[in-house]
Amino acid sequence: MAAHDKGLSPRERLLAAADELFYDEGIHTVGIDRIIEKAGVAKGSLYYNFSGKDDLVREYLKGRHARWAARIEAAIATKDEPREKVLAVFDELGAIFEEPDYRGCAFSRAIAEAQPGSTEREQASSYRTWVHGLFQHLTESMGAKDAAKLAESLVVLYDGARMSYQMDQDPRSARFARDIAEQLMDAATVQPVR
Repeated sequence: MAAHDKGLSPRERLLAAADELFYDEGIHTVGIDRIIEKAGVAKGSLYYNFSGKDDLVREYLKGRHARWAARIEAAIATKDEPREKVLAVFDELGAIFEEPDYRGCAFSRAIAEAQPGSTEREQASSYRTWVHGLFQHLTESMGAKDAAKLAESLVVLYDGARMSYQMDQDPRSARFARDIAEQLMDAATVQPVR
């Protein structure tokens, strides 16, 4: 969705402009006037559709979360086994790392400049609840010995792969994390010898 696409509603154009500018340049460095200009709408359209910048930031981050969650859900839906579903999450990380416009996790970027109690922190918390819940559900489905511990370990791997990519620009970080995830799952699902 392009901000300049006149076939979009003013709300959609504002969200597309905010998505591009906030992600590329940062939430606090981009002012409302730049978003309005990029969207090609009147200033009144912003306040008709959003209560202000915080509301626009909230919707931007909700949109990022929804698109990523849908992408992950689609990837894991192609797999039958819970273990393969976990690996699909890391495969999807690897795929996004290869995309030329990927600049790192929108939530870690947003939280880096956020104040306590801010919209950014609120939305990052919602996203994090989803990440933890995703891995918890998948590890419980596989019958891991300690599903909660395995889930938290996988979250750390997921986060580590994202941060490693963000710092080093090396898409192999997802593959390395995937390999470690396999080892962790092997250890967590080994049946005791009788």
